[in-house]
Amino acid sequence: MSDTSSEPRAVAAGLPAALSGVEPVLITTSGSTGVPKTVVLSPAALRASASATAARIGEGAWLLALPVTYVAGLQVLVRAHLAGTSPAYLDGPFTPDAFVAATHEMPVSAARYTSLVPAQLATLVAAAETEPGVRDAVRSFEALLIGGQALPVPLRGRADALGVRVVRTYGSTETSGGCVYDGVPLDGVDVRVMGGELVIAGPTLADGYLGDDALTAAAFPVDRDGIRRYRTGDTGSVEDGVVRVTGRRDNVIVSGGINVSLDRVEAVVRGVGGLEHAVVIGVADERWGEASVIVVESIEGGDGAALLEAARAAVAEAITPAARPSRLVRRPVPHLPSGKPDREALRRAIREE
Repeated sequence: MSDTSSEPRAVAAGLPAALSGVEPVLITTSGSTGVPKTVVLSPAALRASASATAARIGEGAWLLALPVTYVAGLQVLVRAHLAGTSPAYLDGPFTPDAFVAATHEMPVSAARYTSLVPAQLATLVAAAETEPGVRDAVRSFEALLIGGQALPVPLRGRADALGVRVVRTYGSTETSGGCVYDGVPLDGVDVRVMGGELVIAGPTLADGYLGDDALTAAAFPVDRDGIRRYRTGDTGSVEDGVVRVTGRRDNVIVSGGINVSLDRVEAVVRGVGGLEHAVVIGVADERWGEASVIVVESIEGGDGAALLEAARAAVAEAITPAARPSRLVRRPVPHLPSGKPDREALRRAIREE
């Protein structure tokens, strides 16, 4: 997942100067649902995010297990720098053994922290369930920040059963990384629903997009009170101060004249035993206009037809019969460097079949 053998140390060496100056940091988004964009982050925004994180979960030693070209990896360096500590580095591909080795390089007297994506957590949890050394290593962390994509409920349950302290984060490069922890915004961050969309304000917001003033103005509008906000493109709710994300506004198909959120369908499908890692995408359909398709890499000891029927029944009950997936496809699921499924590549591959 992550090869951090040389670049992170070079970045870390120049990080203090960058944070004390005014030069922005440029990070290109993953492009999981569209064309990649280069986000401009000020040192002030990065510091505000790191400081708010420390106020929420505490300070200590950090392990870098993600590429620093992604905001979650960069923030590990920022948090370690502001805490006055030197981060540990996971060298080479992400494996349980590499994680354990990197953990052993961390001080035992300080609280331990790291940031991971769900795929990395799944790798560690699977190993920890049978290997005591891995289990001890992941348990030694005060918090594992998990973000970048939705955290499957079954995976969270398995981690909890092992005694792993998981903190689910929500945010993006445009918000300097995670700015909502386990549903609660960090201090200084305001999240609300406007026009059915989650919008975020606060000191962690990016300056905008490099070389694209129109896109910057559209994504970071200033309201009538002069408050600058970021339009996340996500749907959700905020009740009693707790943020709940339900999906992407642009991850919707129209099937038989009815709007269907593929994020909601995927969440229900992943609750079916055997489909915990399924990806749901939208494809053209001669009868309905558009339909959803379940994609899985393998079915171990299961019946694909039976799993599809179980998923269709669950979706019909939880959402609506019109949202039921049309078919189940077994094929490799490509991933972006961030660990997110490459949905665009999947759509192209299935369309060309």
